[in-house]
Amino acid sequence: MGKMKTHKAAAKRIKITRRGKAIKRAAGQGHFNSRERGLTTMNKRRDVSVAKADLRAVKRLLPYS
Repeated sequence: MGKMKTHKAAAKRIKITRRGKAIKRAAGQGHFNSRERGLTTMNKRRDVSVAKADLRAVKRLLPYS
């Protein structure tokens, strides 16, 4: 059986940590941010972990990470 291919779009957006967690950028930072509270904007600047329900699918997209 040949090698599996990495899903390049997912590889650019998601990083797998050493402990096996998936980290991604927080959504909704593009525009329309002036209407939000300062705390919401600050929280969006941080990386967030991918939901446990999606973790299996993410690891399938990134087989060698």
